[in-house]
Formats: sequence, C-alpha cells, structure tokens
Amino acid sequence: MYKKQLYLPSGEGNRKVTIRTYQQQDIAELIGIQQESFPPPFPSELWWNEEQLTNHVNLFPQGALCIEVEGTLAGSVTSLLTHFDPENPKHTWEEVTDNGYIRNHDPKGNALYVVDICIRPSYRKLDLGKWLLQSLYEVVVHFHLDRLLGGGRMPGYHKYAHQLTAEQYMDQVVKGKIKDPVLSFLLRSGRTPLALVDNYLEDEESHHYAVLMEWKNPFV
Repeated sequence: MYKKQLYLPSGEGNRKVTIRTYQQQDIAELIGIQQESFPPPFPSELWWNEEQLTNHVNLFPQGALCIEVEGTLAGSVTSLLTHFDPENPKHTWEEVTDNGYIRNHDPKGNALYVVDICIRPSYRKLDLGKWLLQSLYEVVVHFHLDRLLGGGRMPGYHKYAHQLTAEQYMDQVVKGKIKDPVLSFLLRSGRTPLALVDNYLEDEESHHYAVLMEWKNPFV
C-alpha cells in the first residue's frame, strides 16, 4: 500500500493533499472522474469500467494511485509492470495495457508503464498530475526498475496538422515553441521523449499519434 501527504499552494492558501492506493470503494467515483477528464470527442468506450478498475486493484495495487484534496477524490494514475525493449519501442496502447484490463501485468517486468492519468478539470491548477507522476517515480525506484514509460497524447496537434508533420509538431513542443496540453505537462513533470508512435490510440485530436516518453531511474 502507498500513502503520503503534502500541502500544495493555491489561491486560497495551502491545501492538504493525500496520495494513496485506490481501492474497490473508490471505483464508482473514479469512473466519474474519467468522464469529467476526457469529454467528447475522446471515445467514451475508453473510459474506465468496473472490471478494469477491479483488475488494477487486484493485480497491481502498488501502481494504482489516487489523489485527494482535503478529502475529495480529485484524480488517479494507473500503471503496470512490463518488459520493455528499447530496440523495439513502438506499440499500441491496447497491446501494452491489455486494453486497460492489465491482465498482462508482468511482476518480473523491467519498466513501469503508465496506463492512464486523469485529474478533475476543476483541480488542474494544483499540479496534481505532476505529483501523481512523482509518486510513480518513487514506485520505479522502490522496485529497482529501469524506467517509467507511457504514451503521451498530443491533443493540440489537430490545430497544426495542416502545416506540420507529427514529428515536427513533437519537436516544436519539446523546444517550447508550441504548448501542448499533454506533452508540455509531461515535459514539466520530468519525462523525456523516446519515440513517436502512430496509431497508438483512437484519438482524433492527436491524429492517433502519441509520443512515448520515459523517466529513467537515476539509480540504475
């Protein structure tokens, strides 16, 4: 089980935050948070369902974390262990996460893979997503893994697709010339790009692209 507390600044003063392992009784609210966090055109069939979240709790609770702000559930992050070969980095979200059911979780894996992260829109100014990822970095260190990995959506790309290739867009975001709601957040959170992946996820805003981004364990 994972649990820690901290205080984060806001316009109303510091707010008490708890990051902990999510449990069966949190499932209904976590599904509601998904619906708030990923509204259309994001496909509704990709929101969590009860079976998926139950698997997260039962198969790898150490990688299933939620965040509370003064007692209100405000977001979550889910991960699994997988074996990653840097020589063959490309894959789809469905392949690596078992379509979100994580039945392919490998206790002997060498990498922690982020299945999903979401924060209620009304809480996003508190940098909760960054703190959830920081907690997963601690999980990486705890299990002596090589790295954390995950595919970052690029939802701002549809605004530039008529003038930039996906690779050019990624490069401009990394250089700070363009701000992307997801990729820029991941960069601020310590992740670095590893590969551009096409057909990663059904995602019209990103033109179905994602950037595989990593955080390497500094102790390995």
